[in-house]
Amino acid sequence: MNRNFAIESLAWDKQGGLLPAIVQDADSLRVLMLGYMSREALAATLVSGRVTFFSRSKNRLWTKGERSGHVLELVAIEADCDADTLLLQARPAGPTCHLGRASCFAGAPGDGLAELDALIARRERERPPGSYTSQLFAAGTRRIAQKVGEEGVETALAAVVQGDTALLGEAADLLYHLTVLLRARGLSLAEARRVLAGRRG
Repeated sequence: MNRNFAIESLAWDKQGGLLPAIVQDADSLRVLMLGYMSREALAATLVSGRVTFFSRSKNRLWTKGERSGHVLELVAIEADCDADTLLLQARPAGPTCHLGRASCFAGAPGDGLAELDALIARRERERPPGSYTSQLFAAGTRRIAQKVGEEGVETALAAVVQGDTALLGEAADLLYHLTVLLRARGLSLAEARRVLAGRRG
């Protein structure tokens, strides 16, 4: 995160000293909410690492989640090409919307694989009883790797001798187990994606 963000380079005078700030989930890329920031709100966000807005209804600085605990931990911030709108990437600690939804925009699209990766990471940390994912982690890396091998073979066989529905099901199983394996090694699907992105061209 760039804590040296150039606050004074923004076009504060265009909209009465407030800039719209779009908040996006840093992992799933789902748009979570829109708020407004003053200079002070942006400075507070950069200092604390928690997204803070200027509440027009309360007429004061307001840190998201200050009562509910559902804060937004800042990951990255950038201004648009006109320097009059902000895009913040953050990790939410619970639902962002006051209605208990992940996003204030009910149908906002997200990245399903990133959400799966985040869920598996939580399962690794929390190990809830009765969870298949918890059982895999308890079994260890060797067993998880074995499952990836089994699912890889089943995916290949489905591609050769079964229909599209079966192939998609096996591919989903393979992606799930591969994500668990990466997490068992302390890695993430996002890191594998970055490797892929580096191979473009």
